[in-house]
Amino acid sequence: MSRPRIVIVGAGFAGYRTARTLSRLTRHQADIVLLNPTDYFLYLPLLPQVAAGILEPRRVSVSLSGTLPRVRLVLGEADGIDLDGRTVHYTDPEGGEGTLRYDRLVLAAGSVNKLLPIPGVAEHAHGFRGLPEALYLRDHVTRQVELAAAADDRAECAARCTFVVVGAGYTGTEVAAHGQMYTDAQVRRHPMRTGMRPRWMLLDVAERVLPEMDERLSRTAERVLRQRGVDVRMGTSVKEATHDGVLLTDGTTVDTRTLVWCVGVRPDPLVESLGLPMERGRLLVDPHLQVPGRPELFACGDVAAVPDLTKPGQYTPMTAQHAWRHGKVCAENVAASLGIGGQRRAYRHRDMGFVVDLGGAKAAANPLGVPMSGPAAGAVTRGYHLAAMPGNRVRVAADWLLDAVLPRQAVQLGLVRSWSVPLESASPEVARVPGRPDAGSAGSAGSEGGPGRTEPAERRQGGEPAKARPGEEPAKSQPGGEPAKSQPGGGPAKGQPGGEPAKGQPGGEPAKGQPGGEPAKGQPGGEPAKGQPGGEPAKAQPGGEPARKHPGRPGADGASGKRHRTSESTRPRPAHAPGTSRKAAEPSAAPKPSTGARRSEAPGGTRSSGRTRSPGAPAPTRSAGPPADPGPEPPPNQPPPGPDIAPGPVKRTDGPAVEGDS
Repeated sequence: MSRPRIVIVGAGFAGYRTARTLSRLTRHQADIVLLNPTDYFLYLPLLPQVAAGILEPRRVSVSLSGTLPRVRLVLGEADGIDLDGRTVHYTDPEGGEGTLRYDRLVLAAGSVNKLLPIPGVAEHAHGFRGLPEALYLRDHVTRQVELAAAADDRAECAARCTFVVVGAGYTGTEVAAHGQMYTDAQVRRHPMRTGMRPRWMLLDVAERVLPEMDERLSRTAERVLRQRGVDVRMGTSVKEATHDGVLLTDGTTVDTRTLVWCVGVRPDPLVESLGLPMERGRLLVDPHLQVPGRPELFACGDVAAVPDLTKPGQYTPMTAQHAWRHGKVCAENVAASLGIGGQRRAYRHRDMGFVVDLGGAKAAANPLGVPMSGPAAGAVTRGYHLAAMPGNRVRVAADWLLDAVLPRQAVQLGLVRSWSVPLESASPEVARVPGRPDAGSAGSAGSEGGPGRTEPAERRQGGEPAKARPGEEPAKSQPGGEPAKSQPGGGPAKGQPGGEPAKGQPGGEPAKGQPGGEPAKGQPGGEPAKGQPGGEPAKAQPGGEPARKHPGRPGADGASGKRHRTSESTRPRPAHAPGTSRKAAEPSAAPKPSTGARRSEAPGGTRSSGRTRSPGAPAPTRSAGPPADPGPEPPPNQPPPGPDIAPGPVKRTDGPAVEGDS
């Protein structure tokens, strides 16, 4: 008799705790499969310290395979669930597809960025939900301070060292607090113009900072922020993000190159496609974390609306504290449903308080309802994080000690580009790279320079050469790919000054059909040309191979643990014209470019399960230049070669923004 299989979608706080508890309870009596786009569990509360250079990225990422014995890890993002067939369809990081059968399914997909219909935000702002976004923000802030120190224009200097954070919750407050300390330490070593210093702004429509916490803790946090120089503006938010900065709801215009979006999160859109009862975007479950009417389906974490038994009529909030405890109860109930261990019980937990790290020795905390501030709160906060982390405790403590006695290293590594971390991405834990099926959202983000300054992807900055495979890497001469030869930013073309000699030119390889060279097709002694007597019939010609058809690749959205993907309609592959290469004639789902021009289309909105991406346009052909000897005239039945197509900007086709559920 085969062992039952338990599939867990997502390795956030809830999914990781579920897998770890099941590994202990089942003891080889069940197969446990964990589906996640990354091979690590991310401890999100310490992410602001990564952006501030206090902790290294690997300190807050815990290896899944190294800490989850008897659990099989499958790298991929879930894009469809067949409840009747009990299967989960997924796409791996390289575009391959697979299916997982299950006897019990645990949905712990987590949450994604919450967007609001504000013009320009999707194009010019960056979120703060994953390691790629934290690494990008650290590089970006470091670069802006260095550029501001070298700027001759006072207005440019002020704009570059102004940083706007929207959202005064836990994440936004910690980002502003740590960011102000980081930039102040940086300018002490690189002084700017007389009277200039970094300026951080914290905005929120709420009446006070940290509205979820006790009012005394809110006052403590706001006092610490203002003492450090943070411009805290409550009851104010962004009305529009423009080329030069942001326009606030109070009518103020702020020149800035940095807009950090920490407004909030919404449940992963995967659960919306199941057609089951929902509560504000979350899947309704009973107190045992089981979906009513589906005994094989469980849900926990941010995607589950779990009744709060301590507050009748309410649901547990979307916090890491509840998600971590959801996982343990869910694992016990799954094991009990299979009769292999654990006891079925309802979820009941009362909040133990909150902690907010404000950098240095400052923090705001209320453990067990006791409000604290100052160094005592800082000690409690760091002690809580060390106790809650499932690994890397010694390394984290060592980094804290080194940060206390040594200056921080303010360097920009350039590992994450602006287009790799678009705000509208539903998979913030995975940076967009050429070759991913969902790389089409890459061009929607702001640039390395901030709002309105779009970055021409790899064309300016260089990177891994891109290929023109359909639905994967961007074609050459396309935005986001390797620059075409003889294009600006690319290598010189053959036969051009500084380039490789062209065939048939002095010092170059003899051209086909020239003395000493390979005979050209259709020439005496050479291979017969296609469509010529004795030669292979040309494709799309009578008697030849018909032109190939190629279905479109599905796009992908992402999130913590898995992302919901929506399929595109299939498109035929156009037959390549004579005189062009097949590779250049095939359609390429290249990333949307950052063209350097100011965007005028409508802002992107929240990503949902019903949203599809427009397929990429056919890639332009590369010009090989005229041959040294054109040879004989083409036969009458062959069309002349077509002209090269100059690359142009790819327009966004995303729909209007829609406010997501909180």
